[in-house]
Amino acid sequence: MATMSWVSYHLASQKELSLLSQIAERAVFRARTTFQDARQVMEVMIHADLPPCSGEHIALMRSQTINTPAVEEIGYFENGLLKCTSWGVTTQHVEGLPADFTTPDGLGVVLRVTPDASLGQQTTAVAMGSYNVLITPSYFIDLVIDDEIAIALLNDRGEIISMRNNPDRDLVASLAANEKSGIYASSLAGVAQSDGLSAVVIEPRARLVPRLWQELIVFLPAGALLSLLLLCAVFWLSKRRLSLRAELDLAISKREFMVHYQPIVDLKTGICVGAEALVRWKRPDGSLVRPDLFIPLAEETGQIAPITDLVIDAVIADMSSFLAGDRTLHIAINVCSSDIQSGRIVDLVAEKLDRTDIRKEQIWLEATERGFLDVNSASHTLERARKAGHSIAIDDFGTGYSSLQYLQTLPLDALKIDKSFVDTIGTQAATSSVILHIIELAHALGLFSVAEGVETEEQAAFLKERGVHFAQGWLFSKPLPAVDFMRYHIEIKQSRGAAPEILSAGKHALSANKA
Repeated sequence: MATMSWVSYHLASQKELSLLSQIAERAVFRARTTFQDARQVMEVMIHADLPPCSGEHIALMRSQTINTPAVEEIGYFENGLLKCTSWGVTTQHVEGLPADFTTPDGLGVVLRVTPDASLGQQTTAVAMGSYNVLITPSYFIDLVIDDEIAIALLNDRGEIISMRNNPDRDLVASLAANEKSGIYASSLAGVAQSDGLSAVVIEPRARLVPRLWQELIVFLPAGALLSLLLLCAVFWLSKRRLSLRAELDLAISKREFMVHYQPIVDLKTGICVGAEALVRWKRPDGSLVRPDLFIPLAEETGQIAPITDLVIDAVIADMSSFLAGDRTLHIAINVCSSDIQSGRIVDLVAEKLDRTDIRKEQIWLEATERGFLDVNSASHTLERARKAGHSIAIDDFGTGYSSLQYLQTLPLDALKIDKSFVDTIGTQAATSSVILHIIELAHALGLFSVAEGVETEEQAAFLKERGVHFAQGWLFSKPLPAVDFMRYHIEIKQSRGAAPEILSAGKHALSANKA
């Protein structure tokens, strides 16, 4: 029995350490790729050889910023002073900072730059020649991991470049110096190193217990196996739920997902023109799991498609009669990248709507920029969706991978401005001017603009003044259960009137609101 326990413990430990080491290797690879992206951007600027801070020079910096997800801003320096950035000529006296360290291939890195002393968030500056680029530190280790797993990225001098989930700094320093994965007093740790970068991944030792039970079961005889399975069942039910991935499978089979509706408002009139359908995972104990915790995992594991199916089913069950009775309304449904690439979503929505009185024009499809990586497949799917009558919106614009030339060719109707850019309105943050360029881009491409996360009257006034068409956010309403949304819409309709009725097949829901 003792031997079996030792073997089980050894195997469980090695598997868990292997997992942590793999995460560490992924973190180092992500960081190396980020530095490579920064170098490539600055090489483009250097080789362009344009007159410094000319219109063409700034336009090229802006294009490189928008088209490179890692880069928040590009700056050009002369004689140690900042002369211009991706967003224009600067009039402030900003001196370049000395590098905290230099990468093996010659990039100077300043670990903590505060673009604005009072309002700007700290970023990392990477410099080459007369240029530097600003990168959000968290981007270096942007991986899908459990909240109990902590990561730190360090340079070859042991300085922390980025960290996540608050790792123990003393333990991180010790592990990076020893360069060795292993089991410690209260933690398990994986370490990976490459090109002057080290990643340390730490998790509580208690997370080894589930892995140990799995290994013990393999070595038990049939009778003991049954007993242990019963004990494990009691243990898991009383102490913790299954892993998040297993929980997702169970939640999908039990249809534990519900939909809330966040109103979308016409900024000119204050009229409610529709809502975005937002999925919520409600566990049997009544607790809610945040979408940002399970949606990325579902996309990574291929579980997102059945969740999308459940969302569409919920929208039809909740809103079918209401939409049939009020043709001024639309509902926006988020579509995953795999459904955009395969085209499955068009047939799925058509099949489900055919059994209802909901018009296809009343359903918007929202896709993030990840869905457009294969432009040909995405374009084919979007064309089919638009021919069916749906309006197409690109969601969270500016936070992903899109290229301006692709936006010009894709059949889109609307561009949704991410909350992170709306939050900069009225501040001096480094990215506060980005929202102006996004609005200008929407106008130039003939797209409707929808601002997300609007929380203040100042933000709403700013957006309205600059021609943004629609907005959603807590200033107007939080996401509501279906009944509460219907009540909200009726009240707004009684006080402010209704939007134009959505037009017949062949026209898009948006076109009725463009006047």
